Amino acid sequence: MVWKFVLYLFRDLALLILRLFFLVVGIGVSVVIINSGALPQQYTWAPLAVVGGIVSLSLIVIVLDMLFPRKRLDTITAVYFGLIIGLFLAYVARLALTPLFPMPDAGGEYYAKVQAAVQLVLAATFCYLCISFLLQTKNDFRFIIPYVEFSKDVKGRRPFVLDTSVVIDGRIADVVETYVFDSQLIMPRFAITELQGIADSSDRVRRSRGRRGLDILNRLRANPEVDLEIFDRDLPEFAGQPVDVKLVMLAKHVEGKLITNDYNLNKVARLHGVGVVNLNDLANALKPVFLPGEHVSVRIVKPGEEVGQGVGYLDDGTMVVVESGRDHIGQVVNISVTSVLQTSAGRMVFGRFESVVPGDESDRRR
Repeated sequence: MVWKFVLYLFRDLALLILRLFFLVVGIGVSVVIINSGALPQQYTWAPLAVVGGIVSLSLIVIVLDMLFPRKRLDTITAVYFGLIIGLFLAYVARLALTPLFPMPDAGGEYYAKVQAAVQLVLAATFCYLCISFLLQTKNDFRFIIPYVEFSKDVKGRRPFVLDTSVVIDGRIADVVETYVFDSQLIMPRFAITELQGIADSSDRVRRSRGRRGLDILNRLRANPEVDLEIFDRDLPEFAGQPVDVKLVMLAKHVEGKLITNDYNLNKVARLHGVGVVNLNDLANALKPVFLPGEHVSVRIVKPGEEVGQGVGYLDDGTMVVVESGRDHIGQVVNISVTSVLQTSAGRMVFGRFESVVPGDESDRRR
């Protein structure tokens, strides 16, 4: 713990030194401007104004940096590359527009000022367009050159695309909080729109399901340990496609996997070669395995379909069918497992009644 504290202290110390150095550089820049002779000599307060303005600007930059301590590297990189590409395009445009303007000796200083103004407008426009484009496509990492395409090589952890059904189900929040899925979670905007439509439904059951889904999304977004991204882009291949197909295309586009509880969507995704994580299959895989002859305790809650059968449920929801258990409804009994049946709806355990658990409150009441 000591070395972690030392590292944390040195990290803050390095930022403090950087910020102090930035202030010193600002003061140095103001001195250079004052000594350059660019200030009007008739205003004696101009040097103080320059020093105060530059120092104030430096302090504003430092305060803004402290207000946003967590910065995304991909966003900063997109801004940097956008500025570089935008300025380069503005320089090329100025070279292309140079023949349209007369030489300074032919048109005087007026055309030079017009050319400078046009170059400034082009630089601002190109920088904005390039930064906006890179911010909207920073997750693609695709740079196209004629006949050659360089795309990202995804190794290790891949993002997970959430389906509407798995958000409404609600178990995804509990699973994520166990850190089983430590990759990025992607929730597309069109799926959120569908979820809002369900939450605004006139049907009370559908409305409650939609609102639970929205609550689960808010729970995931509020967790600082969960990397949840809202995918706002509308890809060209989404045009005219239903939501399920859009989810599959999005998972293929980001080279990730799809998390869903929908059986049909599971089949469609596998048909397109997209990996699928089905929470129902995951829940069934985590249920305890019972072998014939094992002894299990379960409370009988209702009669079964066959004569003499009783039905109970384990804590994980597994249905237990007990032979000769109809007469012990409401009691906790010991059974001997005879067989286990795995179905698409879950796992069913069949057993034979052996005895009533001693000390059961319901047995004492009887």
